[in-house]
Amino acid sequence: KIDYKYYCEYCNGNSYKDFIPKILGTVSKESLEAIHKRKMELYPSFLGKARMNEGLFSLIRTIRGSWTVALATTASRNNVLDILGRFSVRDCFDILVTKEDVARVKPDPECFLRAMEKAGVSREDTLIFEDSETGLLAAKASGADYLRVYGYS
Repeated sequence: KIDYKYYCEYCNGNSYKDFIPKILGTVSKESLEAIHKRKMELYPSFLGKARMNEGLFSLIRTIRGSWTVALATTASRNNVLDILGRFSVRDCFDILVTKEDVARVKPDPECFLRAMEKAGVSREDTLIFEDSETGLLAAKASGADYLRVYGYS
């Protein structure tokens, strides 16, 4: 059993390759991949448990049209499309950058840099909203300004 605080601090925004061994101890590569595969199978059935950050999406809807809005994540494209579809918010984003678009995951800033490149903007003209510790490290490393977005307690 993992409590919400532990999840936020150690799992959210991190690769399963990093946090599962911390939870279970030594895990073979095969077992780790089997766990990940099962998670991917179960993920769609748990979308009903997800909650939208209404404040963040209110801000996104306000700036949309005046700013290019990108979603830069190192989650899989399928998971991203599933969650955006669940809340009918795919149209809030001009650009999507997912794990499949980058060679390195957060805390490497590559996903943010790729989004800036696709948008044709500089670091100085970028504001990143981030909710995880790993993502904050990536945002800082990108050289852009960033704001921490808090989730639910």
